[in-house]
Amino acid sequence: MGKILIIDDDDMFRRMLVDMLSQEGHQVSEAAEGTSGLERFRETAYDLIITDILMPGKEGIETIRKIRTSSKEVKIIALSGGGGHPEGLSYLEMARDLGADLSFSKPFRTSEFTRAVRDLLSA
Repeated sequence: MGKILIIDDDDMFRRMLVDMLSQEGHQVSEAAEGTSGLERFRETAYDLIITDILMPGKEGIETIRKIRTSSKEVKIIALSGGGGHPEGLSYLEMARDLGADLSFSKPFRTSEFTRAVRDLLSA
């Protein structure tokens, strides 16, 4: 199974992801926003980073950009409850353009999400 870092400012949603992925056998760490997520990323090698896009402090787009600058190998899943950039792109499209391997709109089906995590880690 994989070593996963979840970066999301919604405490309840982040805990749900931690519990769900831990039950799948993954080793899961968490951070409440991008700055602390990047600190954890620099301290530990992860197989997968799951990051929300809209967060206070360092948001997900910048977090993805910084992670990709450091590592091309780590897998990234971007999450967003919606919205878009003033220039017309959705945040999830921007995340994929910057290197996210997959993206999910919140809410999502947990079965689809866990299958995507499994497939991504085995690729």
